Amino acid sequence: MAETLMFNALREATDEEMARDKTVFVLGEDVGHYGGSYKVTKDLYKKYGDLRLLDTPIAENSFCGMAVGAALTGLRPVIEGMNMGFLLLAFNQIANNAGMLRYTSGGNFKIPMVIRGPGGVGRQLGAEHSQRLEAYFHAVPGLKIVACSTAYNSKGLLKAAIRDDNPVLFFEHVLLYNLKDDLPDDEYVLPLDKAEMVRKGKDVTILTYSRMRHHCTQAVKEIEKQGYDPEIIDLISLKPFDMETISESIRKTHKVIIVEECMKTGGIAAELVALINEQLFDELDAPVLRLSSQDIPTPYNGKLESLTIVQPAQIAEAVQKMMEDRI
Repeated sequence: MAETLMFNALREATDEEMARDKTVFVLGEDVGHYGGSYKVTKDLYKKYGDLRLLDTPIAENSFCGMAVGAALTGLRPVIEGMNMGFLLLAFNQIANNAGMLRYTSGGNFKIPMVIRGPGGVGRQLGAEHSQRLEAYFHAVPGLKIVACSTAYNSKGLLKAAIRDDNPVLFFEHVLLYNLKDDLPDDEYVLPLDKAEMVRKGKDVTILTYSRMRHHCTQAVKEIEKQGYDPEIIDLISLKPFDMETISESIRKTHKVIIVEECMKTGGIAAELVALINEQLFDELDAPVLRLSSQDIPTPYNGKLESLTIVQPAQIAEAVQKMMEDRI
């Protein structure tokens, strides 16, 4: 076991997959000689050359379209978005091309590509750099959506995403790159469609993902002081949801709180609430509660910024209210 930072875990995954498969290449702004905005591709160009670590112009629509074409011809492109918010410029290429061509070609083509990079609310990055795009792309057919949350799962999930024959949107949180974790020396690959049981409990199911996983675990100490035993599940797969794991937990606790950094209106939690109500309504002892970000552009001011997203104290308070039937 070796203690590894999350950005280095992602780098290791990329390095291992490029060494394993010569069709894998990385493209994006400053991924080559500079090593990426968060050093996920640092020095890989020295090992693999400039054509497998391809520095692109500042033109997301162009290089995302090029990656789709490369995937159609048998390559496995890995796009790094300098900031995931910039990929809105390539929405057409990701949605109409990457997401749909396997279907519209009658299965004659595969689109084995990964689109990864930093997103989420950072520390005073401003509204345009604090985007959470998972809900933007959630309605697009043909895409798989994954959100990593630890150094361990980021490596195993990225390796799986690169090997998958479908387009995978791989969301990393900008504030998690320096998280440390013990990684096995042996190779491992994690399933893209499975949630992770973070903490077993019996009183309430807390569903979360990405950075909010860590806010939920921070809230546990206060929740335990209240005398409650929460079960925490990291969704990881945002499309499709792992409803088997979610259902098993809800049938045990009969209460659900969803904690997300996405906006409340049309967010990931909104879709998840609908599915839970459709499939598990009779198991619920209380309405599903959503804790989501405010429906406003993220302020630059640090104190205002922190008020727009869910904090650990709010999670603990929500559990107490739900258990006391005060929601």
